[in-house]
Amino acid sequence: MDIEKRLQDAVQRFWDGRNKNFEKQKESGKIDAGTRGAVTAGTQMGALEVLIVDVLCEAGLKSLDVKTRTGLELPGYYRPEKKWDLIVVSEGQLVLAMEFKSMAGSFGKNLNNRSEEALGSATCLWTAYREGRFGTAVAPFLGYLFLLEDHPMVHAPKGYAEPYFAVDPVFKTGEGRGRRSASGVSYVKRFEILCRRLVLERLYTATCLLLATNENPTQVRQPADDLSFQRFVAGLRGHARTFLECQR
Repeated sequence: MDIEKRLQDAVQRFWDGRNKNFEKQKESGKIDAGTRGAVTAGTQMGALEVLIVDVLCEAGLKSLDVKTRTGLELPGYYRPEKKWDLIVVSEGQLVLAMEFKSMAGSFGKNLNNRSEEALGSATCLWTAYREGRFGTAVAPFLGYLFLLEDHPMVHAPKGYAEPYFAVDPVFKTGEGRGRRSASGVSYVKRFEILCRRLVLERLYTATCLLLATNENPTQVRQPADDLSFQRFVAGLRGHARTFLECQR
């Protein structure tokens, strides 16, 4: 499998689908506020999901065990269930659960929401795992893939507020002064920190951060080696093979 070419094609289809949805809404005269109109007609991450499915099946998992459209609910601890984007259930065991997230526009507004979603989903699943909800096999692989629009706004330094207590230095590029500072790291760096710390704290087994321009052809960039798609895929393959070995 040519992973690089498949990734490029999948990301291009993401943008093509978003833009097509927006054009349909323009023609109908019913346009959602902001960039929401580009995503309300259905999932745009389908091609990336198919790519991951092919990776897992190539590693030996059964295609019937990989779910991407229906039957995606998994029990939680703080709520009855959560619907994931891709799961693998084999022989009564949870093998894998994944989230596919994207962001184009409204970067400041959505960054905190994405952080809270990722933390909450992982915490809920791992606590349910502790309570024995997913069988007794190897601990599941929990994956998080994030696609961010490669826009000048995401590379510019961003401010932060610290009216009472100092912000973690990792989010700073210099010393803050007063209630607001313009010396914070960019949104790209904030996403890198988020993805890296999700793995460091063992909330996710692996994370992936992709940047892509909304163009045709799109330009796909991977800003951090430890968050690359290639490393993410290697982790998926390794986990699939480990699970299969344990089942023999």
